[in-house]
Amino acid sequence: VQLQASGGGSVQAGGSLRLSCAASGRTFSIYVMAWFRQAPGKEREFVASIIRNEGNTNYADSVKGRFIISRDNAKNMVYLQMSSLKPEDAAVYYCASARSSVAIIGNGVNAYDYWGQGTLVTVSS
Repeated sequence: VQLQASGGGSVQAGGSLRLSCAASGRTFSIYVMAWFRQAPGKEREFVASIIRNEGNTNYADSVKGRFIISRDNAKNMVYLQMSSLKPEDAAVYYCASARSSVAIIGNGVNAYDYWGQGTLVTVSS
């Protein structure tokens, strides 16, 4: 599976951005897709996930009510609509995929098999 993230950019606090992740290759093997982020000097952290078939979603508390993850299976795309952005949302955002349902338990980085290259989001106050 190959993942290509895009859509990052610079936005003022309170603004919105939509990230996209295109999946290719053995996409039929994907169970769940997720977005993680990593700010400078910090560990990579879970943001949101979506189960590819059922569409069940999960969010980090820090983004609940502001971010929405969605998918278009026909296009092998996953999106992250980010609204009411805060300076603390600034990070490199990565999309990831996992073949196993274990990934949705704990949302750990190590449970994900494939990663995109990351897209930078900057938020100015």
